[in-house]
This record gives sequence, structure tokens and C-alpha cells, in this order.
Amino acid sequence: MSEKAITIGLYFVASGVYTVFGASPFAVIGSQNLTNYLTHELEDVVGGRFEFCDDPFKMAKLMIEHIDKKRKALNLKPVMY
Repeated sequence: MSEKAITIGLYFVASGVYTVFGASPFAVIGSQNLTNYLTHELEDVVGGRFEFCDDPFKMAKLMIEHIDKKRKALNLKPVMY
């Protein structure tokens, strides 16, 4: 993962999109506070946040769980996968 990928991802996060990267966050790990902000607290500010995961199956599960959470908040019926 490169700084360019993180920058593009930040555009999506700032637009309110939950963004999952399939690699460790080497480009953004500067401190535990920064990592926590980007992966948790930023969602309260802009509506989107980063998630970092190396396992593609876990990545898919994280995205589906996030979609289900948003659907529940909108009182939409669950989707059967």
C-alpha cells in the first residue's frame, strides 16, 4: 500500500464511505492515537472511517456487517446472503 492509495482512500472516508484496505496501515501508523482516530473516531466526524485487514474473507465480513448496521439504522429489512 502506498501513500497515494491512502490519499485516495481518505477522499472516500471524507465523503462518508466505510473504506477497507487489504494491508497493514504502514502509511498511517504514526501513533496509536492517529490509528484509533482513523479507524474509529473519524466516523463520528465525517461518517466514514478506515479499516485495515489482511484476510479477504474477514474483509468481506466486515463490509457486510457495516452494510447490515446501516440498513438496520434505516429500518430496512435484512438481506439474506
